[in-house]
Amino acid sequence: MTRSDVIVIGAGVIGLSAAIAAQARGLTVVVVEREEPAAGASAGNAGAFAFTDILPLASPGILKKAPKWLLDPLGPLSVPPAYALQIAPWMFRFWRACQPSRVAQSTAAQTRLMDLSKAELEPFLAQTDTLSMLRKDGNLQVYESDAEFRASLPGWEVRRNHGIEFRHVKAEEMAALQPGLAARFILGTFTPGWYSIADPKLYTLALAQHFRSRGGVIETAEISALRAISGGVEAMATNGKVRQAGKAVLAAGAFSHRVARTLGERIPLETERGYNTTLPADAFDLRTQITFGGHGFVVSKLSTGIRVGGAVELGGLALPANFRRSEAMLQKARAFLTGLRPEGGVQWMGFRPSLPDSLPAIGRARATPDVIYAFGHGHLGLTQSAGTARLVADLLTGQEPAIDIAPFSPQRF
Repeated sequence: MTRSDVIVIGAGVIGLSAAIAAQARGLTVVVVEREEPAAGASAGNAGAFAFTDILPLASPGILKKAPKWLLDPLGPLSVPPAYALQIAPWMFRFWRACQPSRVAQSTAAQTRLMDLSKAELEPFLAQTDTLSMLRKDGNLQVYESDAEFRASLPGWEVRRNHGIEFRHVKAEEMAALQPGLAARFILGTFTPGWYSIADPKLYTLALAQHFRSRGGVIETAEISALRAISGGVEAMATNGKVRQAGKAVLAAGAFSHRVARTLGERIPLETERGYNTTLPADAFDLRTQITFGGHGFVVSKLSTGIRVGGAVELGGLALPANFRRSEAMLQKARAFLTGLRPEGGVQWMGFRPSLPDSLPAIGRARATPDVIYAFGHGHLGLTQSAGTARLVADLLTGQEPAIDIAPFSPQRF
């Protein structure tokens, strides 16, 4: 049986970034993926490095909005009735995480991980020959009323206190930043430090190619269980194959908690099902990413098209996709962006792994220090991939992690 230094479970952007970081430390690495690289949420996300997005989804503000949103099955936040009972314990933890003291702690931890991820990003892109895919076009968040704008100000003040650059803009400057916005949007906030990638799927596939070019191996199999063995870890696949390694990194996105359960840990991971439609590249002259915060979606310019998507559907892994959500966002985008051509779009739904306090799980398993968890990034997986990779590599090589990882402990629940 061939034994590597590290086995990474998951070939999304987190798993591949961690594998490359471990490889750069001189470790032999095998990545095992249930489908193929970039098959999950890493393929269809909005393509943003949202380093300014430091406020957790779990917050007092979301509690005020949630009742109204939940009444709309196609709104920014929904729970399918068929899944309501199953997700109730997670929702209770989410509610507890909305307490102001906990929000402050989560925001501080999220900020540290964002700062690390931003610092690590461009060196990582240069290392993987993907720096040319980086864009720095900023983000424009738009508001339909003075009341909506005023409600956003406390969040912007938190960002200001953390040194994040932004400026509030009126209709005239908004029109200069992004022509074609509907007149209903009277105010906005422009954040120049919001980066994006040319296309998240192509980027993740480029990481896979880089990893392979340095001697890395990517195998197709679904790992169903992990167990500690003398001097390392054994990974069992559903096809009956067994793989051994000195250490394992569990980065299987929304499926990670199933594997963690075989080590005796019950981690409250749920699925933010994200929906979008990718239109042809000439569907609209998009100059910057636009966030329609009151409606829970964004419009992003990729090298492969214009992507309209977002929102949160807490619906687990088994329910069929509800593409009416994609259609509802596209209809709104058509009304919000003058001249947007909605024809020729490709719909997508993906599973974003989410923990109740909006922080990922980064740290060692309780059962064995040879298993490292790196999952639960919600809609910030791409954003936090380089920083998470640095932390995982530190843990794999016995180094002091670059930031305090206690707030991300997988055992915090």
